[in-house]
Amino acid sequence: MAVDEYLYQRLNALDKDPLRRAWRGNKEGTIQLQAVPSFKSPYEEREWIKAHMAAALRYWGKMGFGEGIAGHITVRDPVLTDHYWMNPFDEHFSTITKSMLVLVGPDGYVSSEGAQSPINAAGFYIHSAIHKARPDVKAAAHCHSIFGKAWSVFGRPVDMLVQDSCLFYENQSVYKNFGGVVLSHEEGTNIADALGPKSKACILQNHGLLTLGETVDEAVYLFGALDRLCQVQLMVEAAAANENIPKTLISKEDAEYTANSINESRRNYLKFQLEYKLLLQETGGAFLQ
Repeated sequence: MAVDEYLYQRLNALDKDPLRRAWRGNKEGTIQLQAVPSFKSPYEEREWIKAHMAAALRYWGKMGFGEGIAGHITVRDPVLTDHYWMNPFDEHFSTITKSMLVLVGPDGYVSSEGAQSPINAAGFYIHSAIHKARPDVKAAAHCHSIFGKAWSVFGRPVDMLVQDSCLFYENQSVYKNFGGVVLSHEEGTNIADALGPKSKACILQNHGLLTLGETVDEAVYLFGALDRLCQVQLMVEAAAANENIPKTLISKEDAEYTANSINESRRNYLKFQLEYKLLLQETGGAFLQ
């Protein structure tokens, strides 16, 4: 049997909905799993987005992803759809609240709505280009995490080493250039071009990681997952080099089969909800202010 036919048969035997493959309720069907909620108005959605964006930044602080003023998350605004929300320039991730988020206009300047705080210029150049090039995504996340920075030096995508790696099967790119601190539209456009039309992750050589999502939850979950995979890859490379142990990679067919189920936007959203609920308990909901 040809490999493609075998893969098709394996996928055809699964539930057509990738999310439905991940969970099971009772026989009566009364136990249901809610994914991304729906909203009565874009203003209601805006408040929900800001709450989850503030939680995402708090999560980065908890993970130790802060590096001075570096690092930014943006999310499209559902009310003013050519605007996006962004974290302020001079606040630690761990202190962010909804009221501290800044609304940025298409011209790159702070809007009169939202917090009246400065924003990171490099963040504007990177994120504005991405939001323009990728209308299919709503959120973008970039910061200088330790393992992401370390692996970026090699200018290579992560290998299909473990099951979680399959999140990034045909879903990652590499920007093979370091043009210094991003202070121009051109560099932001180059990064957007490197991402291409469908990748939700990019390894910026000698810089760090960048991830996208249909929700801020997905973008931040993918960022954390990719950073952990960079750590795994660094450990595997070190072990293989020092002990001359051959690596066993997941096959293309198995990676594609696995990616078909685990790399799904609603599923990635749900994976971050565990962190969101934990942050609510840990902070007493302080980020909702």
